[in-house]
Amino acid sequence: MFDAFPNMPAHTPARPALELDALKTRQHATWASGDYAVVGTTLQIVGETLCETADVRSGERVLDVATGNGNAALAAARRFARTTGVDYVPALLDKAAQRARAEGLALELIEADAEALPFDDASFDVVMSTFGVMFAPDHAKAAAELVRVCRPGGRIALASWTPSGFVGELLTTVGHHVPPPPGLVRPSAWGVRAHVVELFGEEVAEVVATRREFNFRYASAAHFIDVFRRFYGPTHKAFAALDPLRASLLEAEIEALVTRFDRGGEHALVVPAEYLEVVATRR
Repeated sequence: MFDAFPNMPAHTPARPALELDALKTRQHATWASGDYAVVGTTLQIVGETLCETADVRSGERVLDVATGNGNAALAAARRFARTTGVDYVPALLDKAAQRARAEGLALELIEADAEALPFDDASFDVVMSTFGVMFAPDHAKAAAELVRVCRPGGRIALASWTPSGFVGELLTTVGHHVPPPPGLVRPSAWGVRAHVVELFGEEVAEVVATRREFNFRYASAAHFIDVFRRFYGPTHKAFAALDPLRASLLEAEIEALVTRFDRGGEHALVVPAEYLEVVATRR
């Protein structure tokens, strides 16, 4: 999942709960639109890498928050961890369940909000999220839930798009055409180590952060735009909200951005997208 609110300042206080609830309703509709699984499946390597960095082991209790179509949860289940995935979009959980059945993996899936996890304190050895929890409107509340359900000595492992990487620039471009709600902390702030350290505070003993890249691999810029326009919720909604002229302008700007980042040459599109991988140890 990507930064759907790219222009939000990194340290502006959250608005009242009622407005956050309204934003959640809108976000839910956004992620339920299109078919995120088409894009999400291509990101599987991020979940595999995160499991290796977090040293997920057989028999550990693992929670994947905002699991989407299950990338990190499936990666943990492949390591024979006792894995649970949560998301607030039932259709995405259905896709994750289909993938688990196809691989014969044991995976528990529960409809739940990242800011109100339905688990007891210290229930998990590892709490993970790949491009998921970063979209919770209330960063402090989401971070507190990650910490609460992780046992002392356990690990909190996250992969979040950075503000200055390809995805950060992509959603900034979208935000110029469809402005985000003002006054909320931008999701890509999770891609800044200092912000994560501030969120977790004294609840963690250490935060190890590594900048990594995921390569978007498509046939061409036109192919990339077509997939994101049809299937990726935030982009799908943005194009749908614009009249034909403004939609064509957005398409042209995205094409220019993709072309600038492309390192694939003449034969195919390869666009590196920076993300921050974090593993924090719970006190």
